[in-house]
Amino acid sequence: MSFKDHFSGHAAGYQAARPTYSDALFDWLAAVAPARELAWDAGCGNGQASVALAARFARVHASDPSATQVAHAEARANVDYRVEPSERCSLRDRCADLVTVAQALHWFDLDAFYREVRRVAKPGGVFAAWAYADCRTGVAAIDALKDHVYVDLTAPYWPPERALVETGYRSLPFPFEPIAAPSFEMVVAWTADQYLAYLRSWSGTQRYIKAHGEDPVATIDADLRKAWGGADERRPVRWDFHLRCGRV
Repeated sequence: MSFKDHFSGHAAGYQAARPTYSDALFDWLAAVAPARELAWDAGCGNGQASVALAARFARVHASDPSATQVAHAEARANVDYRVEPSERCSLRDRCADLVTVAQALHWFDLDAFYREVRRVAKPGGVFAAWAYADCRTGVAAIDALKDHVYVDLTAPYWPPERALVETGYRSLPFPFEPIAAPSFEMVVAWTADQYLAYLRSWSGTQRYIKAHGEDPVATIDADLRKAWGGADERRPVRWDFHLRCGRV
């Protein structure tokens, strides 16, 4: 089965420009898992979640169908990176305490993937999938410029699966016993350079560039830097963060 690959072409930039997840999220997942022996990070991409899991689990199996993404992942002695589809995992039956999907569930063949989750997870194991959608700085001028790129320019170039992220995966089937989770904040302090790099890492931005031969973020670059402040100024950027978690 082929997969929709929107990120391999800019894997290095994607890794550098992505926000990080809260430590509290991974602490909580480790606490609700039946043990901390093995976690499977499906659709691991550049390994951001895999590395965080590695600090809390003895072993992490991190899989992604993109060899380019995996090649840019951060190495850890207890993380086994595999280039393989999430729908066909090389793990043995009933071995994983936790299965995670970070910002990738909307790309999967869900029926096939959920079968693999049931096969690979231990009885009573935990499945968790999360996504982050729109972001804001709280500075009206900056947020308006971001919205111009996000809504006015790149909206037609986002893959249709983006709608699933915006709704927090609530419309997706979830055949597991729900686990009530606390709210987790997703916020990073960024410079203007880092924020602009993030906007350029969007799949919608990259598809716009391919269609038009020009960078839509360049149209707001100067105005955004002016609104941001000095080059060393760090501003908090907050995302809408959504988590679905259940017992397998």
